[in-house]
Amino acid sequence: MRVLIAPDCFGGTLTAREAADAIATGWREAKPDDVVVERPLADGGPGFVDVLHAALGGDIRYITVTGPLGKPVEARWLQHDGSAYIESAEACGLHLIPAELRPESCETATTRGVGELIAAAAVDNDVITIGLGGSATTDGGAGMLAALADPETGAAVDLTDISLVAASDVENPLLGPHGAARTFGPQKGASPEAVERLEAKLAAMDVLKPVSDISGAGAAGGLGAALLSLGATVRSGAGLVRELTGLDAAIADADVVVTGEGSFDWQSLRGKLITAVAGGAAERGLPCIAIAGQVSVGRREMAAAGVQQAYSVSEHVGSVQKSIADARKSLIATAQHVARQWST
Repeated sequence: MRVLIAPDCFGGTLTAREAADAIATGWREAKPDDVVVERPLADGGPGFVDVLHAALGGDIRYITVTGPLGKPVEARWLQHDGSAYIESAEACGLHLIPAELRPESCETATTRGVGELIAAAAVDNDVITIGLGGSATTDGGAGMLAALADPETGAAVDLTDISLVAASDVENPLLGPHGAARTFGPQKGASPEAVERLEAKLAAMDVLKPVSDISGAGAAGGLGAALLSLGATVRSGAGLVRELTGLDAAIADADVVVTGEGSFDWQSLRGKLITAVAGGAAERGLPCIAIAGQVSVGRREMAAAGVQQAYSVSEHVGSVQKSIADARKSLIATAQHVARQWST
């Protein structure tokens, strides 16, 4: 049997590459005669630069930028053939803020470092693609816009002849019940009261009002809206990675496709990686299986997205705590179980 392993990262525990390796290891141990191909992926969030570098080549550039707490952090971006690929989480990712500081930082975390990354990439590139996802911020891109308007050089960055692409990991608008603050604010440490304050701040940003209802405007705490205000084109991050990594060709050579992420929930059905992989498999009439740390999607919604079956790592090993304590071992064990059920 030919098996394609194409997961996203398992947030906070395993990178996409580590997850792919663990699933492949478990599958091979259970079914050593199967041909297993690993294709780690990303949807614009953490891992975006690594995945594209592995697929495209190019040069990784390093730069010190302003982190979400205002302190310097080391960030990377990818230079390839006149195009730059930026991962916003490198500059303002949730992983850059300790969990105990998130309740107090959720209203002040800044995207300024993303603007600094764009300023650096604007020097030598005609196209700049910014991957959105995994941010600690809900500033509506205010920090990014400020950095671009008044960078350290003392002059505004000229983006006139540069095409900006916002590679979004979600389809959410800027405001409302499915917007940046109310949907993602609690994940970043915001209390109900803080969520409402963040919502009000986003609604008061005049520059974002014309684009607030556009799909993807709410990505990365409104960073998507700020990029739209600069004339960026929004694309599905998962769809873009699918295209640039040649995923469709890999799917065409497979008998079964295995994808996954940390949590397979309702947000996964709104532009996340699992739906892109499952869609590619469905187009070729292939079964797609999801393995996730936790699964909360019903069978009907799952089937509509093109996923035949989903397996929860935490359920397989007995608890969320056990699955996190040794994430690799837990994922290997789950993959062994899946392989025995699906490989003939």
